[in-house]
Amino acid sequence: MTSTPFSKILIANRGEIALRIMRTARRLGYGVVAVYSDADRDALHVREADEAIRIGEALPSQSYLKIEAIIAAAQASGADAVHPGYGFLAENEDLAQACRDAGLVFIGPSPDSIRAMGNKAGAKEIMLAAGVPCVPGYQGADQSDAVMLAEANRIGFPVMIKAVAGGGGRGMRLVADATAFPDALRSARSEAQGAFGDPTVILERAIADPRHIEIQVFGDRHGNAVHLGERDCSVQRRHQKLIEEAPSPAVSVPLRARMGAVAVAAVQSIGYEGAGTLEFLLDTSGEFYFMEMNTRLQVEHPVTEAITGLDLVELQLRVASGAPLGLEQEDITFTGHAIEVRLCSEDAGHDFMPQSGRMALWQMPGEIRVEHALQSGSDIPPFYDSMIAKLISHGESRDAARRQLIHGLEQTAVFGVTTNLAFLAACLAHPAFAKGEATTAFIGQHRDELLAPRADAASEAALAAVLLYVSDPFAQPWRGGRTLAASFPVPVRVELDHAIHELEVGRERDGGYLATLENMAYRIEIHAIDGDTVRFSSNGVMESARFLRDGDRLFMLHRGVTLAVRDLTLAAPTTAASNGGDGKVRAAMNGRVVAVLVKPGEKVEVGQPVMTLEAMKMEHVHTAGIAGTVSAIDVAEGEQVTTGKIVVEIEAGA
Repeated sequence: MTSTPFSKILIANRGEIALRIMRTARRLGYGVVAVYSDADRDALHVREADEAIRIGEALPSQSYLKIEAIIAAAQASGADAVHPGYGFLAENEDLAQACRDAGLVFIGPSPDSIRAMGNKAGAKEIMLAAGVPCVPGYQGADQSDAVMLAEANRIGFPVMIKAVAGGGGRGMRLVADATAFPDALRSARSEAQGAFGDPTVILERAIADPRHIEIQVFGDRHGNAVHLGERDCSVQRRHQKLIEEAPSPAVSVPLRARMGAVAVAAVQSIGYEGAGTLEFLLDTSGEFYFMEMNTRLQVEHPVTEAITGLDLVELQLRVASGAPLGLEQEDITFTGHAIEVRLCSEDAGHDFMPQSGRMALWQMPGEIRVEHALQSGSDIPPFYDSMIAKLISHGESRDAARRQLIHGLEQTAVFGVTTNLAFLAACLAHPAFAKGEATTAFIGQHRDELLAPRADAASEAALAAVLLYVSDPFAQPWRGGRTLAASFPVPVRVELDHAIHELEVGRERDGGYLATLENMAYRIEIHAIDGDTVRFSSNGVMESARFLRDGDRLFMLHRGVTLAVRDLTLAAPTTAASNGGDGKVRAAMNGRVVAVLVKPGEKVEVGQPVMTLEAMKMEHVHTAGIAGTVSAIDVAEGEQVTTGKIVVEIEAGA
């Protein structure tokens, strides 16, 4: 077995994972090269690298998914190794082969291993042959609509449609019955084609309320392989993970040994090199079923690093250079408990709709590990995954790690783009999660509780109204002291947590402010405003809050929760147009049109799908707001649209 030394690594990825790889590579003395699309020209990973090379336009298919551009960038920069990160081309055997053909070290498994295990259908065949329990399903070559429907009926509904390539929940659909199957199949194929360049799918029986358990494995070219324990990734939305932890509260020591042994035997059977993860469903009886293998580093690898004390990127580089792994199974020990949350630019209250735009204030907590690639003023483009940061805690016990992570989230300031910050904190604080009882059904079962309006929404609306009042550029300046005269109350209308609040705000003679809301009066006295921090008393309780005003928007970090407020005082009243009631269907976010589902002259009903938009690697179906006849289609498939653009027009009752 020959060694394959390298000295400069091109990172074929972006954002936080690029920075994460750079950190270890630099510690070990390697040079690092970044690649970027037009949308990422000013991104942090570009500025932090030793060198950076443009590889194309904003869309992934025109940049980060272009193998020839990646290879050309490596050659132009003098890099002799390529690290794919995760996502994009990380599980693409063609990239691994292209690197090999170009004389570059691919920091990952061989093309043959990726082909064998990265394809869900092929991986299931290997596992079945090895006697590993697998979820019943269909992974045949015949992908015709008729055969797929027949196989779904044979398996029995509900069934899961899964893209054979890639991961991250893309190209995946849970289908309840045969009626919904054709549309779900089309949508899954379209999403898989867009994300991975392969529309092929498999079918699996849907197992009720399982836990999602994955085993981290490592192998080297000398035949050594170990597992690094499990991660519990059960808390998911849209089949994508939101919270991951290690160890799993549902996995006993004997079960860990059984699952780990299966995983190690599987990778040894194909001579696997590098990092990999075998994913299983664990049912309520304690039986586990193989789902798929990810032939790459995982998003959630930090929780494994936390409990093992190992640097997984360092292990990747060691194995890729041809050195032995240097670990025996008995060398692996586990200490404490770790939990990771994925901070995403999405609106949890609106079906986790992706969000893009400028992050006006970005401040991460200092007490816990955070992986991110943003700063205040950074733009979040609509072309890539919605995950913008990972926050990871490590404690002596699960509850210590959970409480530490909640505290970290409470110190996180993210102003300017809607995120799932409050939703993550609500998940961690929920009794079912606290008890370690969360399954893949957790968010579905507890969604109303997790998204419930905050109990103190009225007092927060009052504080927001006062801050809007004192920060109004046309108002009398706040002087931080007593005033000579009280002011007449003025109306203030704000939107907070998707609810409209009508208030009156006035300044009292002693300098305090009185905000009246729904016959409740909130007396707020401002003691000091220092930059973006306000110190105030509300009904006798002194506290502080961070805030930032941006036009008619006000952002606050108050009592550990980031709140976005809109000043609607001078805005026109909301009309039916906002929900398509005027017959015009508007794009709900920046994105790309992947399917126009109706034709001019076609009759539609309320709620009927008319157009599918892809944003941040997820598809979002837009529906008719009224019944009528399609009078115009204002976009074409493949077109990039902005939020609010009219895409379909419907004439009522025609």
